[in-house]
Amino acid sequence: MERGAGDRTGSALFAGFRALGLFSTDIPHVVRFSALKRRFYVTTCVGKSFHTYDVQKLSLVAVSNSLPQDICCMAADGRLVFAAYGNVFSAFARNKEVVHTFKGHKAEIHLLQPFGDHIISVDTDSILIIWHIYLEEEYLQLTFDKSVFKISAILHPSTYLNKILLGSEQGSLQLWNVKSNKLLYTFQGWKMGVTALQQAPAVDVVAVGLMSGQVIIHNIKFDETLMKFHQDWGPITSISFRTDGHPIMAAGSPCGHIGLWDLEDKKLINQMRNAHSTAIAGLTFLHREPLLVTNGADNALRIWIFDGPTGEGRLLRFRMGHSAPLTKIRYYGQNGQQIISASQDGTLQSFSTIHEKFNKSLGHGLINKKRVKRKGLQNAMSVRLPPITKFAAEEARESDWDSIIACHQGKLSCSTWNYQRSTIGSYFLKPKELKKDDITATAVDITSCGNFAVIGLSSGTVDVYNMQSGIHRGSFGEDQAHKGSVRGVAVDGLNQLTITTGSEGLLKFWNFKNKILIHSMSLDSPPNMMLLHRDSGILGLALDDFTISVLDIETRKIVREFSGHQGQINDLAFSPDGRWLITASMDCSVRTWDLPSGCLIDSFLLDSAPLNVTMSPTGDFLATSHVDHLGIYLWSNISLYSVVSLRPLPTDYIPSVVMLPGTCQTQDVELSEETIEPSDEMIEYDSPEQLNEQLVTLSLLPESRWKNLLNLDVIKKKNKPKEPPKVPKSAPFFIPTVPGLVPRYAAPEQNNDPHQSKVVNLGILAQKSDFCLKLEEGLVNNKYEAALNLLKELGPSGIETELQSLSPDCGGSVEVMQSFLKMIEMMLDRKRDFELAQAYLALFLKLHLKMLPSEPVLLEEMTKLSSQVEENWIHLQSLFNQSICILNYIKSALL
Repeated sequence: MERGAGDRTGSALFAGFRALGLFSTDIPHVVRFSALKRRFYVTTCVGKSFHTYDVQKLSLVAVSNSLPQDICCMAADGRLVFAAYGNVFSAFARNKEVVHTFKGHKAEIHLLQPFGDHIISVDTDSILIIWHIYLEEEYLQLTFDKSVFKISAILHPSTYLNKILLGSEQGSLQLWNVKSNKLLYTFQGWKMGVTALQQAPAVDVVAVGLMSGQVIIHNIKFDETLMKFHQDWGPITSISFRTDGHPIMAAGSPCGHIGLWDLEDKKLINQMRNAHSTAIAGLTFLHREPLLVTNGADNALRIWIFDGPTGEGRLLRFRMGHSAPLTKIRYYGQNGQQIISASQDGTLQSFSTIHEKFNKSLGHGLINKKRVKRKGLQNAMSVRLPPITKFAAEEARESDWDSIIACHQGKLSCSTWNYQRSTIGSYFLKPKELKKDDITATAVDITSCGNFAVIGLSSGTVDVYNMQSGIHRGSFGEDQAHKGSVRGVAVDGLNQLTITTGSEGLLKFWNFKNKILIHSMSLDSPPNMMLLHRDSGILGLALDDFTISVLDIETRKIVREFSGHQGQINDLAFSPDGRWLITASMDCSVRTWDLPSGCLIDSFLLDSAPLNVTMSPTGDFLATSHVDHLGIYLWSNISLYSVVSLRPLPTDYIPSVVMLPGTCQTQDVELSEETIEPSDEMIEYDSPEQLNEQLVTLSLLPESRWKNLLNLDVIKKKNKPKEPPKVPKSAPFFIPTVPGLVPRYAAPEQNNDPHQSKVVNLGILAQKSDFCLKLEEGLVNNKYEAALNLLKELGPSGIETELQSLSPDCGGSVEVMQSFLKMIEMMLDRKRDFELAQAYLALFLKLHLKMLPSEPVLLEEMTKLSSQVEENWIHLQSLFNQSICILNYIKSALL
């Protein structure tokens, strides 16, 4: 086995980048005012981290670092944001990093209240702890009996120094002085649980929201009820007051409606129905501005402005994602910047991978848009289309007509959508002759030109429609294309072939134009889904037996089969170049298969099963959606910016669990660096000097070392200087001095030896080189590697000098020349350094050709060498001629 489970962690190909489409949960938002920038900021929770938005443009300002668990409540003061998770809460500075952590609760914290330099936390066991923020120490702890007084709301009344007001699920309220640790007063309440407490603009006046839907405006100084309001939508979730001169109070409800009450006339002046599709988690009027900020568990953050004459609020800005888990996601276009997603909430939305301001919602599908406009929005819920289960999109003609076709859960007709206008399209495509209610659309595809839509039905029928006119353009097969339900349809890039597959286990190829069956083949198991990579003509099939088959639509043969998933395969995705097939399965794994090698090259597990997977057309990101998750998760392709070893994984490889990426990019980049470290360890492949003894092997030396050995005299003649070197001008010189305190000139050294000879010693010049010595050793032990290595290190001039010195006239000998020829014979025999042997032999013959015939020993060696060279060359020449013939035939023959 090459690699075990412990040799790498996570994925070698994909690193978590960020999450898209997450804006809010059921945790109330927090509004802060920055005195330095003179702006309001709203903070919303998104799971384990929180987002901070600038209210002015609702642009994302900061994303906090992730916490170990999901945030359960939040609060903020002028400097810090507090977020609780489990029985611990932390303080964040600069909306990003944790600076303080407070531990001491035994139960989950559900209320936080900043209190100057202190913060008050309350857990579900009704234990209240006051903390000193900067010392992270407990200042005071109060314990309440849950059966008598279970704290459900907390408020610091304005101008009430060191005092807090607590509301309980039993209905009573208590006013405490936290400095002296005394209960000052108990309000008997209204026999209904308190759900919300809010300070009114008037001093001593507090609004109390109850479980019954009542809002009590109460004076806590005299314990007097000033006024009562009642909403029929269930418990009050949150309360806020306008402070810009209008005496208006807003109260939220679990139905998503907001009631607006006039405090002077003591009446309901307006209703904001369906402000959110789920309960109103929090609502806040901005100080001295006619703006209302709301958020809910429907993954939406909205800002409403009250500038109408009747006091109603209109939607000013919003950030909205899906309010229910996703059913399908696909990249749209060729730039890889938009992802279209369908959800169980019935909406179709587009999310930008660049910036949130490019997000847009295509809205809910309506069965009869004109009827809804005529009768009003009250009937909109009853005529909404069911959730989209599958869709196909093509941007080729998006500016001319609808570019998206979608099939809905339990519906026969397929709806068209216009991406450019961000609305449902003009047509509902369905065959007219079918009257049965149990037939539904199960598969859709759009041609690459954007003109035609192909729709497969559960009855086995496959129809073609024109996208511009909505006209039915024919059906495949005489009565039906398949006997079972259609599981997948696809059209190739040139509108020549249509491929369909059905639950009976047949795969059929049709002529797109005349609808004639070309070929039919049976599969080993009924298919679950099908995906075609149009550029390469590769078809991926996920079968019900958890295996994957890959077909070439030109040859109509299965070229690859993959197995290994332990659960239903939910989705397939090809890389843009068609080399990788990425699969997502209910066994919580995402696997990457390399199609050329037919191997599994990457696999990782996730906490939640992936439902959809789609690869960017530019190859930079992989997008996934998961069971019970509202967001789209992006994974960056590590192979684009790092060295990745695409080694096949062993059959017993156990993938490790990878956490889903958060909404913060920088934090996830740091995590990804840890992930990609092991993948950088490439296998060092040491190429042998010779692959096989029968193969002619060349040296790795550059051509300049051997190619011009025969032309050195010509090169030296060309490089000869045109003019003799000029004598430089007399340079200044310094007379040498003897070191010491008194400067003295050094006397020139005189040679007093009278016996020194003036004749040059020729013995020094005639000294043998290392190359000659190695050749002499080679004659004895028949090993020439050392001499060859010395020759390889020399340049062309050095090689010529060494070969010249082999002759007896230049200090060599006939034995050394014989040894050199044996070295060449050894090189040709081993077929290594083939071009060097030819070059060295040619230079040797050029230098010593006159004396070689006069020496019988050398002549005998030359005869052996000649036959060896001729034999090698005839073999090579036959191979060259064969290759040239084949190339000429391929170029000239009419194939």
